[in-house]
Amino acid sequence: MLSPARATPEPRHPALRARLGSRFAEVDAVFDDCVDRALPLLSPQGLAEWLDLAGWLGRLGRGPEPLLTCLEAWPEVVRTVGEGALASVREALEAMQKSPNGRAIAPLLQSLPAVARRLPSTEALGRYLQLVLLLMRRTSISIHGHHATEPSPSLPAFLAQAPRLVALVPLEGLARWMDTGIRLHGAHPERQQAYFQGASDDSRAVLQRERHGTLLMDVERPLQLTLRSLWRQEAHLVPYPVDEAHAQVLPHMEADGEHGGLRLPEVLDALQGQSALARYRAMLSHLAAHREFSQPLVADNWSPLQRMAVECFEDARVDGLLLRRYPGLTPVFKALHPQPQEGGVNLAQRNGLRQRLTLLSRALVFADEPCADAQRALYRARFQTELAGAATSSTRAMAALALDWAAQTRVASDQFADVAFEDTHIDWRDDNRHLWIYIEAGDEESSFDQRREADHAEDAGLPPRLYPEWDAAAQQLRPDWASVYDTLQPPGQASDITALMQRHQGTARHLKRLLDALKPQDRSRLRQQEEGSELDLDAAVRAVCDVRAGLTPDTRVQMSTRSNGRSMAVLLLLDLSHSVNDPVPGSPGETVLSLSRAAVALLAWAISQLGDQLAIAGFHSNTRHEVRYWHIKGFGEAWADDAPQARLAGVQGACSTRMGAALRHAGHLLSGRQADQRLLLVLTDGQPADVDVADPEYLIADAAHAVRGLAAQGLHTHCVSLDPQADSYVARIFGKRHSVIDRIDQLPQRLPELFVALTK
Repeated sequence: MLSPARATPEPRHPALRARLGSRFAEVDAVFDDCVDRALPLLSPQGLAEWLDLAGWLGRLGRGPEPLLTCLEAWPEVVRTVGEGALASVREALEAMQKSPNGRAIAPLLQSLPAVARRLPSTEALGRYLQLVLLLMRRTSISIHGHHATEPSPSLPAFLAQAPRLVALVPLEGLARWMDTGIRLHGAHPERQQAYFQGASDDSRAVLQRERHGTLLMDVERPLQLTLRSLWRQEAHLVPYPVDEAHAQVLPHMEADGEHGGLRLPEVLDALQGQSALARYRAMLSHLAAHREFSQPLVADNWSPLQRMAVECFEDARVDGLLLRRYPGLTPVFKALHPQPQEGGVNLAQRNGLRQRLTLLSRALVFADEPCADAQRALYRARFQTELAGAATSSTRAMAALALDWAAQTRVASDQFADVAFEDTHIDWRDDNRHLWIYIEAGDEESSFDQRREADHAEDAGLPPRLYPEWDAAAQQLRPDWASVYDTLQPPGQASDITALMQRHQGTARHLKRLLDALKPQDRSRLRQQEEGSELDLDAAVRAVCDVRAGLTPDTRVQMSTRSNGRSMAVLLLLDLSHSVNDPVPGSPGETVLSLSRAAVALLAWAISQLGDQLAIAGFHSNTRHEVRYWHIKGFGEAWADDAPQARLAGVQGACSTRMGAALRHAGHLLSGRQADQRLLLVLTDGQPADVDVADPEYLIADAAHAVRGLAAQGLHTHCVSLDPQADSYVARIFGKRHSVIDRIDQLPQRLPELFVALTK
């Protein structure tokens, strides 16, 4: 039901609110919660830049939507990418504002958290934003020639599909798909829109063509488990885009911190008979071994040839130690390691250093392979001697060996600019940037890891949780669409609930008789068992009689006992929209809320008598940006305590009913309970509705989708509706699992009876 919002409490961050500047009532309601979520994630400078961007969005004249979306979305982006991406985001937003595509600002911000989870690096997210701007510029309509006068017909469609697209194809594949769509349909807005919605046949065909290989984000979990179980290490796995036509795949390692982690290519294909997952594991193992075995060296005063030789010997040492620990990787390494042809480079014209180092690397790592070159065999023997003392081998020892090799084997062609790169790329090895420290570059600034610490001791509440919302017209989920704020219900007077229980003593006595029949017996006997905890006397007597009569006795003469208790978790979710403040016809002085309080109090008392797990919560909403979830009683609290009763006494009705988001959040909390049966019981007095949704069918379809999702998790949902018109929509949401109470004055008696019937 629709209604005015609750009064906004006193601001917790008045100085930051003043910096924001924009005055919207919708922003005031959620600003402090958004700031509380962002404070542990942002540096002081990052916080100031975020607020400046949000304030700028509020002054664009486009209403509160872009500002609200920025406040909600940016902390989620920072959590995965880091605050360094703000510059590229602001650049994209400013470009949109200067073009006719200003209305796409809010959709772009809304899609960023889901996109960032698939592209969790500043570089990858920046490349994505470049593609968005490229699409905008190439598809904006220009009537008079040079300047765009009409917005891009395909940009909103692309932004709606962006989270799905980046999960399907790598960024360079997405760029090619985008370029194809513009070339084919640039002059036809309707066909262009269908293409970028993914609704046309050619769009799906090009996407399928670009869906090659294995995306890193699809195998991130098994790779993380590999890193944790085999190496006892933790690290972020960050994908980086690869232009397959012009760049080699080079994993690398970044320093720990905000942008730290292990950088792996965003997509890999099978190679030399090895799967993409095997290639990823080889890369990850090599990087993990470097982290464990290698030490950095000062790079100043080393020539490029010397550094290349050191890297070759150190990579070989790391791989040798790695294969000694996990020999199962040997076939993978042998298949992926190139083997250039001896003498395959004309040294009179080309530089053959890389091919020489590649041959040396293979000889060092795979000692079981024959080695025809005498000098290479000599250094392999010296290398194996060093490697045999694994406890004493070190990067410095490899450096000394590499310097000697460089001095003994260098030739004049090593100075040529034309370098032979054929058959020299070792697939799983990184670029070794972690091996070198450059003093002249001024490492004083980066010597100390300036880790941010949360300097805000108080946390006013849990951060909002973002949930998707089902768009029935588009037949897809809108990711991160609704923001649900967990809030502890302010208490009232617990004595009010005591008075309510006294007023309904007759109902309580009636319930007690039902509960006595429903209460489980603690233990039941299982007779005639082969094994048990005690003797079954009746069966033993029959067995003795059979023996004396010359018959074969029944050996099942033991008896055991088992527990016969209930195992149930119940979450009661109350609709606290403004309509619950309406008076009840025929019941002077009563409102829907007062009767709901009485019914909930009686139900909580009944469930406490049965010993079931119970939590009570309420919800209301004020647009998708503010869905409030009020905790009244937790699973770990006893109903007999004053605290949950006081919170129930303090509930109030306000705002609207965005039911789907509340159902998803309640299901998330209920899914963590250990019980044989988990029941989500919803008490509502009207259909889903909110002030930012004009079509009533939209939120009904979303709530139905949420219920289906909960059922897929094994959670049972039942709705108790107080709306006489509920038959027109409640079955579409909850199916047959609903009850309608036409006479609200009967609610205190009917609600506990319904629960007893549901759980009998």
